[in-house]
Amino acid sequence: MKTTALDAVHRALGATMTDFAGWDMPLRYGSEREEHLAVRERAGLFDLSHMGEITLTGPAAAAALDAALVGNLSALKPGRARYTMICNEAGGILDDLIVYRLADQEFMVVANASNAQTVLDALRERAAGFDAEVRDDRDDCALLAVQGPRAEEIVAPLASDPEAVRALKYYAGLPAEVAGFPVLLARTGYTGEDGFELFVRPEHAEALWAALRAAGEPFGIAPCGLSCRDTLRLEAGMPLYGHELTAALTPFDAGLGRVVKFEKTANEGRFTGREALEKAAEQPPARTLVGLVAEGRRVPRAGFAVVDPADGAVLGEVTSGAPSPTLGKPLAIAYVDAGRAVPGTVLAVDIRGSREPHEVVALPFYKREK
Repeated sequence: MKTTALDAVHRALGATMTDFAGWDMPLRYGSEREEHLAVRERAGLFDLSHMGEITLTGPAAAAALDAALVGNLSALKPGRARYTMICNEAGGILDDLIVYRLADQEFMVVANASNAQTVLDALRERAAGFDAEVRDDRDDCALLAVQGPRAEEIVAPLASDPEAVRALKYYAGLPAEVAGFPVLLARTGYTGEDGFELFVRPEHAEALWAALRAAGEPFGIAPCGLSCRDTLRLEAGMPLYGHELTAALTPFDAGLGRVVKFEKTANEGRFTGREALEKAAEQPPARTLVGLVAEGRRVPRAGFAVVDPADGAVLGEVTSGAPSPTLGKPLAIAYVDAGRAVPGTVLAVDIRGSREPHEVVALPFYKREK
């Protein structure tokens, strides 16, 4: 397994480690519930160095991304970021991505760890013929995140320009110096809270982690693992590749058709999967992604069937499920038949042969106060 630049730090903290997409990553340091609540109430510090960073540079970098991805990246201004997807010719989702425009001719694509090589290979193939270079920067980048309502108070004073950090908008990023180290500082995250992601050279990762932890100590910052990251994103209704998103589903199936931009001007509007996605846009999906809130205490898990509470007829499938530390009850995200997806509808989840009642709700389950 691969290890991150912070591997020794995690082991010194007594983290429970796990294999995640070929990376040895911290699952939790102690109580995953306490880590979750630290992010909701104060701040959490994460190692996300398993994510895949891919850089595109050159005069035609924007046009190459327009041809490769479903989004209109040519319209993205330097210093801003955009959530988008890369699809195959059939419109199936290969990965969901965040793209940062660092300069007029420079972009950074951040892929999920499990799909990073797939995304890299696809970008190289699709950028052929464009005046653009695709560079694999995974080994040259560590990624730390500070997430939670106290994140700005922790990160800003460490920066050489604190006011620039405070003024940074959501889904924006800028080159900065934090704790004396050059970073790309982005106001992005995967928890439903305010926060920052800091891209830094691997050799600086340990010192930056230590500085962020020390600065956050008065605010109750906690080292956080992948387990609470999953419950945080579940409460926030954020999809996870391999669960809510797969190559068998289009963005329209996942209720994310808004990320598909047909009105591109680059490359005469052509992009991989366009024809299939145009058809998908005209056909309402048979199943809809919804939230489910359990009436009891039993926890719905991915792969469990969603059924009619009266006769047990299968109506869908749970894609993610867990107890919610914030809301105090089990939650699930599921695909269910469109006709049964209205909020307030009571369905059941088959949990080991028992039809457990769940109420359909609109996503997200949790939204932070502004």
